Amino acid sequence: MRTICLALLAGLLLQAAPALAAPLDAAGMKALLEKLDDRQRNSGDYKSLVFIEQKEKGKSDLVYEAVIYRRDEDDKLMILFIKPKSEAGKGYLRLDKNLFMYDPSIGKWDRRTERERIGGTNSQRSDFDESRLAEEFDPEYLGEEKLGKFTTHHLKLKAKTDADVAYPVIEMWIDQETSNILKQQEFAVSGRLMRTSYYPKWGKIFSESKGEEIFFPKEIRIFDELEKGKSTTIVMLKVDLAPLPANIFTKAWLESKSR
Repeated sequence: MRTICLALLAGLLLQAAPALAAPLDAAGMKALLEKLDDRQRNSGDYKSLVFIEQKEKGKSDLVYEAVIYRRDEDDKLMILFIKPKSEAGKGYLRLDKNLFMYDPSIGKWDRRTERERIGGTNSQRSDFDESRLAEEFDPEYLGEEKLGKFTTHHLKLKAKTDADVAYPVIEMWIDQETSNILKQQEFAVSGRLMRTSYYPKWGKIFSESKGEEIFFPKEIRIFDELEKGKSTTIVMLKVDLAPLPANIFTKAWLESKSR
């Protein structure tokens, strides 16, 4: 599996080559962002087991396992670390657009920003949460481009004034045939490139509550553009759409998992 992923990633890493094509107009870009959001959003609950590997030059690799809980209709998200033992019970909870982190070693909650590095890795809340591209960004069409063997829409997204997002500008390459996001780059206010992410594999699962399949990135490879040699790989090991307990998205519930 890893060999196949690396081969696909190598294809994505090929230099993007501009090509002539009719651009999407404003209505077409809006429809595309709405489609990207809808295909990843479940009308019921969402739970996934994720593997997170952090690589940093000169340091030992860090490996984590966590469980992601989502209730998209209420904009609720919880991340609970379960491995290694030293991190078990640590968690994040998003309530009313506020992100909180719980450290069981001191029994304390702290409010965190959208740029919080989840578990100290290159991953952020948005890597695990539902997609809100149409709600949070205004798109600009940069062109049709080849990304390896894929023909993509290359979009530039600028955050809306009232959006609370990690980075104000995102560039995104979307496969025209499957509508899968293949590559994403995030920029600071200064215009400096902060992160480059690749999405070599997408999965889908049928949602009984929605009555159709929902899509999720099976693997995300995130490269830190400030600290070269530092990268994070996220692998979705298992996705479950069964209803979750009603009271799960509370600080008390997360605290109970560390006792």
